[in-house]
Amino acid sequence: MGKYVVSPATHRTTDGNFQASFSVQRAQGNGMYSRIFRFDKLFSSREAARLFAVTQGWLQTCMQHPPTC
Repeated sequence: MGKYVVSPATHRTTDGNFQASFSVQRAQGNGMYSRIFRFDKLFSSREAARLFAVTQGWLQTCMQHPPTC
């Protein structure tokens, strides 16, 4: 997404639900920015968790002051 590489991920919980996360990476010159976001929210499907992760990754990288979830 622009200058950033956003990698969404989903994780199955022990009760059969799914959680969302994503990582953001950016390389600039000799430095690198890397951050992982994990969410406590539970989803009933892997696709719903993935869509949430993609949306949050887009907000984090495209907005100057992204909202917190």
